[in-house]
Amino acid sequence: MTDQVLWFATRGAGTVSLLMLTSVVALGVLSVYRWQASSWPRFLTAGLHRNLALLALVFLGIHIVTAIVDPFTALGLAAAVIPFASSYRPLWVGLGVIAVDLLVALIVTSLVRARLGQRAWRAVHWLAYACWPLALAHGIGSGSDAAAPWMLALDALCIGTVGIAVFLRLLLVRAGSPDVLLAVVDAGPADEIASGVPWGTHP
Repeated sequence: MTDQVLWFATRGAGTVSLLMLTSVVALGVLSVYRWQASSWPRFLTAGLHRNLALLALVFLGIHIVTAIVDPFTALGLAAAVIPFASSYRPLWVGLGVIAVDLLVALIVTSLVRARLGQRAWRAVHWLAYACWPLALAHGIGSGSDAAAPWMLALDALCIGTVGIAVFLRLLLVRAGSPDVLLAVVDAGPADEIASGVPWGTHP
């Protein structure tokens, strides 16, 4: 019974963190252009983005801890921090570890942003683009229920959500309105909305 609880906790937390991360990326892509109605306060968009990011981190932590202690995967601490060191589906688990390592880099650079410098901080925060597809590939390749219809539907939802956000962003760039171009210049690759909060950034 304990093993089943751990398995469900690992898969459930991983799935929820992917959904949260997808929402964070999509909101980041759109809110670079201040995509909200005049009646929709910008601080509310920033707060939603930040809270989703924090929830993603919480569920990601649960996913990692339960995967380490789950006897089915026998992941171990080393395999959780060293890419491709896992004996269980090493490629796909390794992609997940790399995604976590990139996320840690985002956290550290957010905490030392004042000392790191704006240019270096923004360069590191381009990694925000890489975390999401790596996390998605990790879930598809390592999940024992990855072929289940409900999981395929969730993966398609995540891909579609980010795809639509990117498509809308490209449309705005192509439109070339002065407000949009100004927002692009000001935002750069990662426009922080909450000081020191990882994933509370706009890619």
